[in-house]
Amino acid sequence: MRAPRPCPRPGGTTLRAFLVSLCAIAVLTSAGAASAQPREHTKPARPEAGTTRPSATVEARLAAHLDAIRRYRGTIRFFERRPGLLRSVRHRASARAALRRAQRGLALAERRVARLRAAIAARAAKRLATLPPRKAICVVFGRYCAQALEVAWCESRFQTTARNGQYLGLFQMGSSERRLFGHGPSAYEQSRAAHRYFVRSGRDWSPWGCRWAAL
Repeated sequence: MRAPRPCPRPGGTTLRAFLVSLCAIAVLTSAGAASAQPREHTKPARPEAGTTRPSATVEARLAAHLDAIRRYRGTIRFFERRPGLLRSVRHRASARAALRRAQRGLALAERRVARLRAAIAARAAKRLATLPPRKAICVVFGRYCAQALEVAWCESRFQTTARNGQYLGLFQMGSSERRLFGHGPSAYEQSRAAHRYFVRSGRDWSPWGCRWAAL
């Protein structure tokens, strides 16, 4: 297979410099398109016996697609700033083809980034939903962790299923408060709802019967 012709060296006439720029952006577009191709369509090499082939993490795949997006956007900006290139009798065919590749590649990479970010968010939500009450409370309340622990212990003994009439959960929030600030079966969801209520009330625990425990 014949090797690709190298770009002309910079310098010389204006036309020569212009061709250098065109060649460079075509190379950039090709590299971006290659980096955004789905991995699942590439046949993996067979691993040696007794070994496993490591797969790219979701975060690594996300980083690769974000890098491709930057490259595609750079290509599109290049042509937006040089509209004459798209009208040039000599160069418009290759220029328009490069622009179309960049636009298609950008749309595909953006869809993949959206899916990967959704997967990362779902994984994080699943992890947070399994936190035990004390950990969930401290993750949510941050510097108010110690106060929140005391109030939650007083209100529910850290039981997410605690109930006293209309008052439910770790922080024993009433029905109207749950409508306003949310609720859920996990300690994390209940802590988030209580934190919203806590912030809305001025961070002083005044709405809770066990407010004295935070003193």
